[in-house]
Amino acid sequence: MARGLEQRLEMARGKRPVDWGMAEALAFGSLLLEGVPVRFSGQDSRRGTFNQRHAVLFDTVSGAEHCPLRHLAPGQARFEVYDSPLSEAAPLGFEYGFSRDSPETLVLWEAQFGDFGNGAQVIIDQFLVAGEDKWGLLSGLVLLLPHGYEGQGPEHSSARLERFLDLAAEDNIQVCQPSTAAQYFHLLVRQARRRWRKPLVVLTPKGLLRAPSACSAVGEIAAGRFRAVLPDDEEGRDADRVLLCSGKIAHDLRAERIRRGASRTAIVRLEQFYPFPESDLRQALERHAVASEIVWVQEEPGNMGGLDFVRPRLERLCGQERHVMTVKRSDSASPATGSSKAHALEHEALMALAFARSGS
Repeated sequence: MARGLEQRLEMARGKRPVDWGMAEALAFGSLLLEGVPVRFSGQDSRRGTFNQRHAVLFDTVSGAEHCPLRHLAPGQARFEVYDSPLSEAAPLGFEYGFSRDSPETLVLWEAQFGDFGNGAQVIIDQFLVAGEDKWGLLSGLVLLLPHGYEGQGPEHSSARLERFLDLAAEDNIQVCQPSTAAQYFHLLVRQARRRWRKPLVVLTPKGLLRAPSACSAVGEIAAGRFRAVLPDDEEGRDADRVLLCSGKIAHDLRAERIRRGASRTAIVRLEQFYPFPESDLRQALERHAVASEIVWVQEEPGNMGGLDFVRPRLERLCGQERHVMTVKRSDSASPATGSSKAHALEHEALMALAFARSGS
């Protein structure tokens, strides 16, 4: 723990890139000092499922606990963090009600793995996505759902992105998948500062929590804003192929591009699915005006993920001039394979197809 705290100090001083857990702590701390209360619950949320948060520290001798975010400055706002039971419907229902009664508070509920939201689906369907339309009830509740295909099996891969996109209409929710620590920081701050309240569904990473490629310079935390689309700042306007993707696979594609030396392939990241950022995406694609191939790449099977939501919007955006193709896993009844070896083979095939000059 001492080494972990030393590393966070180095991040704050700009000597080390800011990782996901530190970006979250900086977002919470900034809001608390501004007078915005923060309430957080979920399975193992005080420590963090992936040992990344450490919101509460324990003395191994006395058992005493210390929560640093409660001791920032005199007069700061209230910070609460709780480990909730594995009966997801009950905690999420409670937090939904809390967000209604305390709209000035940033209220977050975290699933230990994204698919654990399955147990709370009745709250999501009946209240979170439909409450405004049915009863005029607004909520700013944030759902943090770990998501990403890393060979951990079907129960620990998918947060069921497609379900939330199917439920998205009339600006009822926000569905985002930030790919860097800075993007996550700005997304949380944006949610708390917005005057209107809409539920925010965040697909959060697992392997990227400490990955260097997902870390951000402290300057990116101190300045800027959340961007719904991240254009490719590495490749020039002469790219003849654009890979559009979201989440962890963007980092895999960037690494594969370096390995292959595919300098004429641009990689654009969709950080917000809904509301769909059509204008931002159009601008990002216009930077690569000579690219005739636009490819949506996703980790999920073809009957899941963002494919059915993104493809028609992307085709409308590209018109007749550009051919829209897709790369994804084959349709499946299960969110992911249960074999790590099969997962590795599938991932290798995805990378090969993404950089091949053909698609489906």
